[in-house]
Amino acid sequence: MKPLALLCLAAALAVAAPAQAQNAGQIATARKGASCPKCNLFQADFSGLEIKGRNFAGARLRQADLSLSVMNRANFGGADLRDVNAYGGVFSSANFAGADLTHASFVGTYLEGANFAGATLDGTNLSGAEMDRARGLSQAQLNRACGDGATRLPPGLRVPGC
Repeated sequence: MKPLALLCLAAALAVAAPAQAQNAGQIATARKGASCPKCNLFQADFSGLEIKGRNFAGARLRQADLSLSVMNRANFGGADLRDVNAYGGVFSSANFAGADLTHASFVGTYLEGANFAGATLDGTNLSGAEMDRARGLSQAQLNRACGDGATRLPPGLRVPGC
């Protein structure tokens, strides 16, 4: 192959590769219960784990599985939680301030006392979520999310149906 063809092929492969693949070492450490702020936990499996009070501020948890996990008082401030599955999880008093929860699934999740100040909830499914004592929620945020008749919200707030 000519040098120019090789250069073009290398450039094409670099563009096709994932921009930031997961960090297996960071995932293993976090699964054992360690705090991991600003870690790359892309597609991590935390399902069924009990990891209370840990710091994941600014971490990349996109497409992670948090279903049936217990993460009370965990700090997800400013984290990338897009496309996360948190079905049936327990996140009492967790901090989601400034986090991106776009297209996340919080179906049947316990979110009492959780802080959502400035969080992005575009397309977030809150069906059956218990969040009547959640803090920092605005109607504007909820207008971009969806829920159902079983979704429990603070007084005066409502969420469109899914």
